[in-house]
Amino acid sequence: MSIYQSTSQANWSGRNAESLQYWHQAVRCLDSLDLPEESSEKKLAILGYAGEEGVKRNQGRAGTSQGPGAIRKMMGPMAYHLPKAFKIYDLGDILTEGNDMEASHDLLYQTIKGLLSKKAFPVILGGGHDLAYPHGKAVMEHCLNKSEKLGIINLDAHFDIRPKVDGKGHSGSPFLELATSFPKNFEYLCLGIQSAANPPELFEKANQLHVQWMEMEEFTMDNWPQIKDHLDTFCQSINKIYLSIDLDGFSSAVAPGVSAPSPWGFSPELIAKVLEWIAQSGKLISLDVVELNPEYDQDNSTSKLAARCIEYTLRKLLIG
Repeated sequence: MSIYQSTSQANWSGRNAESLQYWHQAVRCLDSLDLPEESSEKKLAILGYAGEEGVKRNQGRAGTSQGPGAIRKMMGPMAYHLPKAFKIYDLGDILTEGNDMEASHDLLYQTIKGLLSKKAFPVILGGGHDLAYPHGKAVMEHCLNKSEKLGIINLDAHFDIRPKVDGKGHSGSPFLELATSFPKNFEYLCLGIQSAANPPELFEKANQLHVQWMEMEEFTMDNWPQIKDHLDTFCQSINKIYLSIDLDGFSSAVAPGVSAPSPWGFSPELIAKVLEWIAQSGKLISLDVVELNPEYDQDNSTSKLAARCIEYTLRKLLIG
Protein backbone atom coordinates (compact mmCIF):
# COMPACT_ATOMS: atom_id res chain seq x y z
CA MET A 1 0.00 0.00 0.00
CA SER A 2 1.27 3.47 -0.93
CA ILE A 3 1.00 6.19 1.70
CA TYR A 4 0.19 8.71 -1.04
CA GLN A 5 -3.14 8.95 -2.85
CA SER A 6 -4.01 11.55 -5.46
CA THR A 7 -7.41 13.25 -5.43
CA SER A 8 -9.84 13.05 -8.32
CA GLN A 9 -11.31 16.24 -9.76
CA ALA A 10 -14.68 14.61 -9.00
CA ASN A 11 -14.03 15.31 -5.31
CA TRP A 12 -14.40 19.00 -6.14
CA SER A 13 -17.90 19.66 -7.42
CA GLY A 14 -20.58 22.36 -7.39
CA ARG A 15 -22.78 24.53 -9.57
CA ASN A 16 -21.92 24.96 -13.23
CA ALA A 17 -20.88 28.43 -14.32
CA GLU A 18 -19.45 29.84 -17.54
CA SER A 19 -16.90 31.97 -15.69
CA LEU A 20 -14.90 31.33 -12.51
CA GLN A 21 -17.51 31.60 -9.75
CA TYR A 22 -16.93 28.60 -7.45
CA TRP A 23 -14.03 26.88 -5.74
CA HIS A 24 -14.39 23.62 -7.65
CA GLN A 25 -13.64 25.55 -10.86
CA ALA A 26 -10.44 27.03 -9.45
CA VAL A 27 -8.82 23.88 -8.05
CA ARG A 28 -6.49 21.77 -10.18
CA CYS A 29 -5.92 18.24 -8.87
CA LEU A 30 -2.43 16.81 -9.31
CA ASP A 31 -1.34 13.17 -9.42
CA SER A 32 1.88 13.73 -7.48
CA LEU A 33 3.26 15.70 -4.55
CA ASP A 34 5.26 17.97 -6.87
CA LEU A 35 4.00 21.35 -7.98
CA PRO A 36 4.33 22.19 -11.69
CA GLU A 37 7.12 24.55 -12.64
CA GLU A 38 5.65 27.96 -13.36
CA SER A 39 6.39 31.62 -13.00
CA SER A 40 3.39 32.45 -10.83
CA GLU A 41 4.43 33.70 -7.41
CA LYS A 42 0.95 33.33 -5.92
CA LYS A 43 -0.16 29.75 -5.44
CA LEU A 44 -1.93 27.64 -2.88
CA ALA A 45 -1.13 23.99 -2.22
CA ILE A 46 -3.83 21.90 -0.53
CA LEU A 47 -2.59 18.69 1.06
CA GLY A 48 -4.67 16.19 3.01
CA TYR A 49 -3.47 14.14 5.96
CA ALA A 50 -5.84 11.17 6.10
CA GLY A 51 -4.51 9.91 9.41
CA GLU A 52 -5.97 8.91 12.77
CA GLU A 53 -3.23 6.81 14.36
CA GLY A 54 -2.14 9.77 16.47
CA VAL A 55 -5.70 10.25 17.70
CA LYS A 56 -5.96 6.59 18.66
CA ARG A 57 -2.67 6.79 20.57
CA ASN A 58 -4.10 9.78 22.44
CA GLN A 59 -7.26 7.84 23.36
CA GLY A 60 -9.46 9.90 21.04
CA ARG A 61 -12.26 8.55 18.86
CA ALA A 62 -11.30 7.30 15.42
CA GLY A 63 -12.61 8.84 12.21
CA THR A 64 -10.30 11.75 11.41
CA SER A 65 -8.86 9.92 8.40
CA GLN A 66 -12.03 10.93 6.54
CA GLY A 67 -11.53 14.61 7.36
CA PRO A 68 -9.71 15.83 4.23
CA GLY A 69 -12.31 14.40 1.86
CA ALA A 70 -15.16 15.93 3.84
CA ILE A 71 -13.57 19.39 3.74
CA ARG A 72 -13.09 19.18 -0.02
CA LYS A 73 -16.76 18.33 -0.51
CA MET A 74 -17.80 21.41 1.43
CA MET A 75 -15.29 23.74 -0.24
CA GLY A 76 -16.13 22.78 -3.82
CA PRO A 77 -19.53 24.55 -3.98
CA MET A 78 -18.35 27.66 -2.13
CA ALA A 79 -18.32 30.97 -3.98
CA TYR A 80 -14.83 31.93 -5.15
CA HIS A 81 -13.64 35.45 -4.36
CA LEU A 82 -9.86 35.11 -4.61
CA PRO A 83 -7.85 36.72 -7.42
CA LYS A 84 -8.33 34.86 -10.71
CA ALA A 85 -4.55 34.76 -11.27
CA PHE A 86 -4.08 32.84 -8.01
CA LYS A 87 -3.22 29.20 -8.69
CA ILE A 88 -4.77 26.50 -6.48
CA TYR A 89 -3.47 22.94 -6.52
CA ASP A 90 -4.74 19.90 -4.66
CA LEU A 91 -1.88 17.45 -4.16
CA GLY A 92 -4.06 14.69 -2.69
CA ASP A 93 -3.66 12.85 0.61
CA ILE A 94 -0.89 11.36 2.68
CA LEU A 95 -2.14 8.20 4.37
CA THR A 96 -0.97 6.01 7.24
CA GLU A 97 -0.17 2.36 6.56
CA GLY A 98 -1.09 0.28 9.59
CA ASN A 99 0.12 2.17 12.64
CA ASP A 100 3.22 3.63 10.97
CA MET A 101 2.38 7.26 11.66
CA GLU A 102 6.05 8.16 11.59
CA ALA A 103 6.36 7.33 7.88
CA SER A 104 3.38 9.59 7.18
CA HIS A 105 5.03 12.35 9.17
CA ASP A 106 8.28 12.02 7.24
CA LEU A 107 6.44 12.45 3.93
CA LEU A 108 4.39 15.36 5.28
CA TYR A 109 7.54 17.11 6.45
CA GLN A 110 9.39 16.65 3.16
CA THR A 111 6.38 17.68 1.09
CA ILE A 112 5.57 20.83 3.08
CA LYS A 113 9.20 21.91 3.09
CA GLY A 114 9.24 21.51 -0.70
CA LEU A 115 6.06 23.55 -1.06
CA LEU A 116 7.49 26.41 0.97
CA SER A 117 10.68 26.39 -1.11
CA LYS A 118 8.50 26.87 -4.22
CA LYS A 119 6.78 29.86 -2.60
CA ALA A 120 3.46 28.08 -2.22
CA PHE A 121 1.11 28.70 0.69
CA PRO A 122 0.37 25.28 2.25
CA VAL A 123 -3.09 24.45 3.60
CA ILE A 124 -3.06 21.07 5.34
CA LEU A 125 -6.37 19.28 5.90
CA GLY A 126 -6.54 16.95 8.90
CA GLY A 127 -6.52 14.41 10.17
CA GLY A 128 -5.20 14.25 13.70
CA HIS A 129 -3.38 17.18 15.30
CA ASP A 130 -0.22 15.09 15.38
CA LEU A 131 0.34 16.54 11.89
CA ALA A 132 1.40 19.79 13.59
CA TYR A 133 4.79 18.26 14.37
CA PRO A 134 5.90 17.56 10.78
CA HIS A 135 4.11 20.68 9.58
CA GLY A 136 5.68 22.90 12.22
CA LYS A 137 9.09 21.31 11.72
CA ALA A 138 9.01 22.07 8.00
CA VAL A 139 7.93 25.68 8.53
CA MET A 140 10.44 26.21 11.35
CA GLU A 141 13.36 24.97 9.26
CA HIS A 142 12.23 27.06 6.29
CA CYS A 143 12.18 30.19 8.46
CA LEU A 144 15.50 29.42 10.14
CA ASN A 145 17.13 29.03 6.72
CA LYS A 146 15.97 32.57 5.95
CA SER A 147 17.04 33.89 9.36
CA GLU A 148 13.40 34.55 10.22
CA LYS A 149 11.66 33.94 13.53
CA LEU A 150 8.54 31.77 13.50
CA GLY A 151 5.62 32.12 15.87
CA ILE A 152 3.04 29.34 16.25
CA ILE A 153 -0.58 30.26 16.99
CA ASN A 154 -2.87 27.38 17.92
CA LEU A 155 -6.64 27.87 18.30
CA ASP A 156 -7.42 24.97 20.59
CA ALA A 157 -8.92 23.77 23.87
CA HIS A 158 -5.70 21.80 24.53
CA PHE A 159 -2.03 22.75 24.84
CA ASP A 160 -1.05 19.52 23.02
CA ILE A 161 2.22 19.35 24.96
CA ARG A 162 1.64 15.93 26.50
CA PRO A 163 4.63 13.57 26.67
CA LYS A 164 5.04 10.81 24.13
CA VAL A 165 3.54 7.40 24.87
CA ASP A 166 6.06 4.54 24.80
CA GLY A 167 8.42 6.85 22.96
CA LYS A 168 5.89 7.60 20.24
CA GLY A 169 4.21 10.88 19.35
CA HIS A 170 0.43 11.33 19.13
CA SER A 171 -2.23 13.97 18.60
CA GLY A 172 -1.64 15.40 22.09
CA SER A 173 2.14 15.81 21.80
CA PRO A 174 3.04 17.80 18.64
CA PHE A 175 3.96 21.09 20.26
CA LEU A 176 6.09 19.42 22.93
CA GLU A 177 7.91 17.65 20.11
CA LEU A 178 8.48 20.99 18.37
CA ALA A 179 9.70 22.57 21.62
CA THR A 180 12.12 19.67 22.09
CA SER A 181 13.39 19.86 18.51
CA PHE A 182 13.77 23.65 18.52
CA PRO A 183 14.33 24.69 22.16
CA LYS A 184 15.86 28.07 21.26
CA ASN A 185 13.25 29.00 18.66
CA PHE A 186 9.96 27.79 20.11
CA GLU A 187 7.43 30.65 20.27
CA TYR A 188 3.93 29.36 20.93
CA LEU A 189 0.60 31.06 21.64
CA CYS A 190 -2.47 28.93 22.38
CA LEU A 191 -5.91 30.57 22.42
CA GLY A 192 -9.00 28.95 23.94
CA ILE A 193 -7.41 26.73 26.56
CA GLN A 194 -9.90 24.90 28.77
CA SER A 195 -8.86 24.03 32.33
CA ALA A 196 -11.13 20.99 32.34
CA ALA A 197 -9.18 19.56 29.37
CA ASN A 198 -5.67 20.24 30.71
CA PRO A 199 -4.52 18.90 34.11
CA PRO A 200 -2.25 21.01 36.35
CA GLU A 201 0.92 19.28 35.11
CA LEU A 202 0.27 20.59 31.60
CA PHE A 203 -0.07 24.16 32.88
CA GLU A 204 3.24 23.63 34.70
CA LYS A 205 4.82 22.30 31.51
CA ALA A 206 3.45 25.26 29.55
CA ASN A 207 5.14 27.62 32.00
CA GLN A 208 8.42 25.71 31.70
CA LEU A 209 8.27 26.03 27.90
CA HIS A 210 7.35 29.76 28.12
CA VAL A 211 4.09 29.09 26.30
CA GLN A 212 1.67 32.01 26.09
CA TRP A 213 -2.04 31.31 26.30
CA MET A 214 -5.52 32.63 26.98
CA GLU A 215 -8.09 30.50 28.73
CA MET A 216 -11.62 30.05 27.48
CA GLU A 217 -13.07 32.38 30.11
CA GLU A 218 -10.95 35.24 28.72
CA PHE A 219 -11.15 34.23 25.08
CA THR A 220 -14.56 35.75 24.34
CA MET A 221 -15.97 38.34 21.95
CA ASP A 222 -16.52 40.81 24.78
CA ASN A 223 -12.81 40.63 25.51
CA TRP A 224 -11.63 41.29 21.94
CA PRO A 225 -9.50 44.37 22.82
CA GLN A 226 -7.40 42.30 25.25
CA ILE A 227 -7.14 39.42 22.74
CA LYS A 228 -5.95 41.87 20.09
CA ASP A 229 -3.36 43.28 22.49
CA HIS A 230 -2.13 39.74 23.20
CA LEU A 231 -1.81 39.04 19.47
CA ASP A 232 -0.04 42.36 18.91
CA THR A 233 2.49 41.64 21.66
CA PHE A 234 3.13 38.07 20.52
CA CYS A 235 3.65 39.03 16.90
CA GLN A 236 5.91 42.03 17.49
CA SER A 237 8.99 39.85 17.86
CA ILE A 238 8.33 37.30 15.08
CA ASN A 239 8.56 37.40 11.30
CA LYS A 240 6.20 34.59 10.26
CA ILE A 241 3.14 32.80 11.67
CA TYR A 242 2.17 29.15 11.39
CA LEU A 243 -1.53 28.91 12.26
CA SER A 244 -3.18 25.71 13.47
CA ILE A 245 -6.97 25.54 13.87
CA ASP A 246 -8.15 22.64 16.01
CA LEU A 247 -11.87 22.23 15.43
CA ASP A 248 -12.38 20.72 18.88
CA GLY A 249 -11.74 24.17 20.33
CA PHE A 250 -15.12 25.30 18.98
CA SER A 251 -18.27 24.65 20.96
CA SER A 252 -19.77 21.29 20.05
CA ALA A 253 -22.98 23.19 19.29
CA VAL A 254 -21.29 24.31 16.04
CA ALA A 255 -18.62 21.60 15.76
CA PRO A 256 -19.94 18.21 16.87
CA GLY A 257 -17.81 16.24 14.40
CA VAL A 258 -14.45 16.29 16.16
CA SER A 259 -12.19 13.90 18.07
CA ALA A 260 -12.84 15.47 21.49
CA PRO A 261 -16.07 17.53 21.50
CA SER A 262 -16.71 20.16 24.16
CA PRO A 263 -19.92 22.10 24.85
CA TRP A 264 -17.88 25.01 26.21
CA GLY A 265 -15.78 26.21 23.31
CA PHE A 266 -15.14 29.38 21.33
CA SER A 267 -17.54 30.84 18.78
CA PRO A 268 -17.13 31.20 14.99
CA GLU A 269 -17.72 34.95 15.35
CA LEU A 270 -14.68 35.36 17.60
CA ILE A 271 -12.49 33.10 15.48
CA ALA A 272 -13.41 35.15 12.40
CA LYS A 273 -11.92 38.23 14.08
CA VAL A 274 -8.78 36.31 15.05
CA LEU A 275 -8.37 34.88 11.55
CA GLU A 276 -8.81 38.32 10.02
CA TRP A 277 -6.19 39.82 12.34
CA ILE A 278 -3.68 37.05 11.60
CA ALA A 279 -4.28 37.14 7.84
CA GLN A 280 -3.87 40.91 7.69
CA SER A 281 -0.72 40.88 9.82
CA GLY A 282 1.26 40.11 6.67
CA LYS A 283 3.09 37.31 8.50
CA LEU A 284 0.98 34.21 7.87
CA ILE A 285 3.01 31.56 6.03
CA SER A 286 1.13 28.30 6.56
CA LEU A 287 -2.17 26.91 7.85
CA ASP A 288 -3.72 23.64 8.96
CA VAL A 289 -7.23 22.65 10.10
CA VAL A 290 -7.31 19.49 12.21
CA GLU A 291 -9.37 16.96 14.17
CA LEU A 292 -12.39 16.85 11.85
CA ASN A 293 -14.27 13.61 12.42
CA PRO A 294 -17.06 13.25 9.82
CA GLU A 295 -18.41 10.09 11.46
CA TYR A 296 -19.83 12.22 14.28
CA ASP A 297 -20.77 15.30 12.25
CA GLN A 298 -24.35 16.57 11.91
CA ASP A 299 -25.56 18.04 8.61
CA ASN A 300 -21.87 18.48 7.66
CA SER A 301 -21.79 21.44 10.04
CA THR A 302 -18.22 20.83 11.23
CA SER A 303 -16.94 20.14 7.71
CA LYS A 304 -18.57 23.37 6.53
CA LEU A 305 -17.03 25.24 9.46
CA ALA A 306 -13.57 23.92 8.53
CA ALA A 307 -14.09 24.96 4.91
CA ARG A 308 -15.28 28.42 5.93
CA CYS A 309 -12.25 28.93 8.21
CA ILE A 310 -9.94 28.19 5.29
CA GLU A 311 -11.84 30.29 2.75
CA TYR A 312 -12.20 33.25 5.10
CA THR A 313 -8.53 33.24 6.07
CA LEU A 314 -7.39 33.10 2.45
CA ARG A 315 -9.83 35.83 1.40
CA LYS A 316 -8.57 38.15 4.14
CA LEU A 317 -4.97 37.18 3.34
CA LEU A 318 -5.21 37.93 -0.39
CA ILE A 319 -7.81 40.67 -0.80
CA GLY A 320 -8.26 42.09 2.72
